[in-house]
Amino acid sequence: MTLRLTVARERFEIAGGFAISRGARTHAEVVAATLTGDGATGRGECVPYARYGETVEGVMAALEAMAPLVADGLDRAALQSAMPAGAARNALDCAFWDWEAKKAGARVWTLAGLPEPVAVPTAFTLSLAAPEAMRAKAAENAHRPLLKIKLGGEGDLERLRAVRAGAPEATLIVDANEGWTAAGYAALAPEMVALGVAMVEQPLPAGADAALDGLARPLPVCADESCHDRASLPALAGRYDYVNVKLDKTGGLTEALALKAAAEAAGFRVMVGCMLATSLAMAPATLVAQGAALVDLDGPLLLSADRAHGLVYDAAGVHPPTPALWG
Repeated sequence: MTLRLTVARERFEIAGGFAISRGARTHAEVVAATLTGDGATGRGECVPYARYGETVEGVMAALEAMAPLVADGLDRAALQSAMPAGAARNALDCAFWDWEAKKAGARVWTLAGLPEPVAVPTAFTLSLAAPEAMRAKAAENAHRPLLKIKLGGEGDLERLRAVRAGAPEATLIVDANEGWTAAGYAALAPEMVALGVAMVEQPLPAGADAALDGLARPLPVCADESCHDRASLPALAGRYDYVNVKLDKTGGLTEALALKAAAEAAGFRVMVGCMLATSLAMAPATLVAQGAALVDLDGPLLLSADRAHGLVYDAAGVHPPTPALWG
């Protein structure tokens, strides 16, 4: 049996655009990996992220270089050491999981020894904008139980007050995208707690984690850019309360499940997040999201149009995928 790997670059329009502290975008560019062989087809999707030195071209090249190895019998277990953690391995790892499930005529969670997943509540993200615009967007989404607010610069407190005014009942979490300093966190944290904020993601630049040593954390802090895979955890101990597990950082579902288990064993609370992508990228993450303290798998909700057979989002949250999509 020979497996064939094909790679494709795809572009999806973002509804209304999307801005964080590092810049704004109007489209999401993703890379899809497809495995075909033995009567089954498996797919995976990733998002190359410039913050981690990734490009669409580089990720595609890395995946295409794996095609001969896949054809020669490379499997998912061997993949974990054949490629480094990151977006490229994520697409291929998830394609392997999907292919294995299709070939076995079973669901991925059965192959992984996991309980059947259920719908989980997910955050809805408000991108960085002027306070009045963020207030209007918050009011439009005030019915959602959890809103994630992109911050990271001058005027953050005004933005947050505007969001709270627009959505007085929603639980709020904020994502600073490495845009604060330790002094800024110390000044903003009590104010944000008073506004009902439950957690802040990555307030300081990755690599500046030591600035959190001994710093009071009235507002729980989550490691995002500072946490990639299990090797990241020792440096985060005592500095962070949560870790954000994203498949594009872990290099796929295989390491994401292992990271989640290791993080919980080490005393961290787990958030499961995503890049801006389609339901194909979110689908494997719904398995990791089971039982997580916080879930942020809203990527498809931010797009003008999703893939066919996309994930279902309703009052219960995001539902597990159907076999027509993945797994």
